[in-house]
Amino acid sequence: MNTASYHNNQAIWTELLPGGHHWSGRIQKGTILRFTSLGAQANVSLFCVNAADVLERFNMPDSLKGQHTAYLKASNVLYSDLGRVMASIVHDDHGWNDALCGPSRPEQIEKQFGARTFQDARNDMYQNGLDSLLIEMCKYGLASQDLSAAVNLFSKVAPDENGALSYVSSDNTDQSIELRFEMDCLLFLSAAPHGLDTSPIYQPADIQLSLFKANSLTDSDICRDACSQNQRAFQNTARYYALSNI
Repeated sequence: MNTASYHNNQAIWTELLPGGHHWSGRIQKGTILRFTSLGAQANVSLFCVNAADVLERFNMPDSLKGQHTAYLKASNVLYSDLGRVMASIVHDDHGWNDALCGPSRPEQIEKQFGARTFQDARNDMYQNGLDSLLIEMCKYGLASQDLSAAVNLFSKVAPDENGALSYVSSDNTDQSIELRFEMDCLLFLSAAPHGLDTSPIYQPADIQLSLFKANSLTDSDICRDACSQNQRAFQNTARYYALSNI
C-alpha cells in the first residue's frame, strides 16, 4: 500500500513508547499517527474518547458489527458509540488487530511472566495493559467505568474448534500501522504484552510514534468507501463538526 497517498511523509512529531510503558495525549482531527514496532512481540492496547465530549468513546461491538468483521485491519474504522468515525486504519503491515480480548490484566501478566513491582525494579517493572490505560485515563478525570473494549494493535488471536482464543506469535519488527484521525481524540496507549501472549520472558517491543498531517480525503477513500455503513458514519462525523462550528 502506498502510504504517501495519505500524508506527505513529513513527521511533525515523534516519540518513543518503550515496551511495557504507557502514553496518552490529544490527537487532532486531520492527522495520521504511525505506530512502528521496533521488536518482535509488539502489542499496543489502544482506547480513545472524543476530546470535546469524553462521554463519546470507542465502541468495539459497533465497529465489528457495522463492518462485518471479527478483527480490524486497513480499510476498517473505529466507530464511536454515537455512530461517528473516530479514526481510520489507512495502512497496516500486520493485517490483523485484535478487538476481542481487551487490554492485558494483572493476573494474566503475573501468571505468564511472574511479578516484578516498582519497588523491585523501578521502571523495569512488569506492567499490564489495564492498569496502564487507567493510569493515563485518570490524568483526564476518567476512571475504570469509562473504559470499554480496547484494540490490540499488532496482535492476532485465533479460535480453536471450541471457540477458545489463543495468541498467534509473530515477528512484528519494522511493521507499521497508521491511523488517520477523523475526530479530535484523547488517545490512551499501553505497550504491555497481550493478555494471551505466551512468550517465555517479559520483553514487549518498543513502539515508535510518528505524527503526520493527513492529506484531504479524495473522491475515493480506502476506509470511507469500504462499506455503506462507513460512508454513513463519515457523514455523521462531518455533520457533527459542521454543526459544532456554527
